[in-house]
Amino acid sequence: MAEPSGAGDSIPLECPGLDTAAGEEFLQEVFQILLEEGVRKSTDVTQKVCDWKEPQELRDLLDLELRSDGEGRERLLQRCRDVLRFSVRTGHPRFFNQLFSGLDHHALAGRFLTETLNTSPYTYEVAPVLVLMEEQVLAKLRELVGWSSGDGIFAPGGSMSNMLAMNVARFRRFPESRSRGNWDLPRLGLFASQESHYSILKGAALLGIGTDNVHLVRTDERGKMIPEELEKEIQRVKAEGSEPLFVCATSGTTVLGAFDPLDAIADVCARHGLWLHVDAAWGGSALLSPQLRHLLAGIHRADSVTWNPHKLLMVGLQCSAFLLRDSSGLLQRCHGVGASYLFQRDKFYDVSLDTGDKSPQCGRRADGLKLWILWKAVGTRGLAQRVERAFGASRYLLEQVKRREGFQLVMEPEFINLCFWFIPPSLRGQENCPQFWDKLGKVAPAIKEKMIRRGSMMVGYQPQGSHVNFFRQIITNPAVTRRDLDFFLDEIQELGWDL
Repeated sequence: MAEPSGAGDSIPLECPGLDTAAGEEFLQEVFQILLEEGVRKSTDVTQKVCDWKEPQELRDLLDLELRSDGEGRERLLQRCRDVLRFSVRTGHPRFFNQLFSGLDHHALAGRFLTETLNTSPYTYEVAPVLVLMEEQVLAKLRELVGWSSGDGIFAPGGSMSNMLAMNVARFRRFPESRSRGNWDLPRLGLFASQESHYSILKGAALLGIGTDNVHLVRTDERGKMIPEELEKEIQRVKAEGSEPLFVCATSGTTVLGAFDPLDAIADVCARHGLWLHVDAAWGGSALLSPQLRHLLAGIHRADSVTWNPHKLLMVGLQCSAFLLRDSSGLLQRCHGVGASYLFQRDKFYDVSLDTGDKSPQCGRRADGLKLWILWKAVGTRGLAQRVERAFGASRYLLEQVKRREGFQLVMEPEFINLCFWFIPPSLRGQENCPQFWDKLGKVAPAIKEKMIRRGSMMVGYQPQGSHVNFFRQIITNPAVTRRDLDFFLDEIQELGWDL
C-alpha cells in the first residue's frame, strides 16, 4: 500500500515549531509595555482618557491589513504600544462612561493567569483548579443572595445570564420544549419593566418566544416596576389566551439605577406560579454592604439571579454569574447533552465536577478565577468598602450638583447612577419657552463631543422616556477622588458654557 502524501510531508518534525526563547523575550518586553502603558499611564490622572482619531485616520495609523509574511519583533512591539495608545483608558479616574471602570491589580493578575492557562472549565480533568474555584465563588454569591444551596454557572455577560434564566424557566414549565421546541407550546408571556435591560427582548427573539410576547410593565416616576401594574398585565395576557411564564425584576436599572420592589413582585409571581428572575447585573454587589443590601430586600425569593461582578466590584470584563435557587439539577437537565468525548460517565473521579454541560456553551472562559483572586486579596469587607466608597462618592457629587448653578437633577438617585442636565447660560430662564427642551437635548451630545476630542474625560448621556438627553454619571473606580469629581463638574461647565 502506498504511503499517504500531502502538504505536511516536507515539514521537519525533529524540533519544536516554536522559538520559545524568542517568544519569552518578546513576552518580557510586552509585559513592560503593559505595565508602563497599559497600567501606569492608563490609571494616571495626568494622562488623557482617550486620544481620539477619526476612523479612517485610525485605520491608517494602525495599518490593519494582514499580509502573507510576518513582521519583526520591534514592529510588533510598536503595534502593542499603538493598541494601548489609541484605545480608551477605562481604568482612568476620569472615565465615567460605563457601568464598569477602573483597574484592580489583583483581578488583572487573575486575568493574566486565566489567559496563560488557556483552558475551559467544562471538566475537572482539564481544569481542576478552576472548576473548584468556580464552585466556591458561585456558592459564596448564592449565600449573599440568601440561599443555602442551589446551582449556577458563569456566562459571557449579563445578557446571556438573563437569557439562560428565560430558557430554564421555559424548560421547567415545559420540559418537552427541549426536544420538540416551541411547536406545540401555548403562546408564552414574559414580563419585565419599561426600564428593564434590552436583553429580555433579545432573549425572547433568540429563544423563539418572540418580542411581541414580552410585556413591558409600567414603572413609577423613579423607574421602579409597579407591582399592581404587573398584576394587571398578567391578567390581561391570560384573558387574551396566552400563558404567563416569566417575570424579570431589575435590581439596578441601567440608566436610572432603580431597584424594583422584589417582595411585592414575588407575591404576584407566587399567586400565578411564575418564574421570578432578578436581573441584578448592576445592583447585585450592593448585597455585600450591610448598609445597602436593603435595596435588594426579597431577592432570596427569586428563582434565579444575574450578577455581574465585573461592574461595581471592578473584577474586569467579563464576569457574570447566573445563579439558580434550584438544587435538583435543573440547569444540567435543561442544557446538557452528554457529549461522549467530554462527559464520559466512567471516569475515575467524581464526574459531578464536570460542570460544563450546565452551559449551552462548550468552550468557556474561566471567569471565576479573577474574582476569586480579588476576593482573597481584599476579603468580603474590602469588597463591601469598595461598594460603599462608590456610593459615598456619588453622594458627594450629588451635593455639588445641587449647589452649582446650571446643573439640574433628573431625579434624586437611589443608587450610584447620577442623572442630570447642564443648562448653558443661553438657556437659563427659558424653561417655559416652546423650544427649550429641544435645545437642551442637544447640549449633552455637544459637550460629549468636546470632551472626547479634548480627551479630558468620558461620561454617558441618553434620552429616557419623555426626558431629553441628560448625563448619566457612574462612579465605580476607587481611584476617583474629590478632585476628580470637582474636575468633572468644572469641565462640563467649561465645555458647555458657550452653547
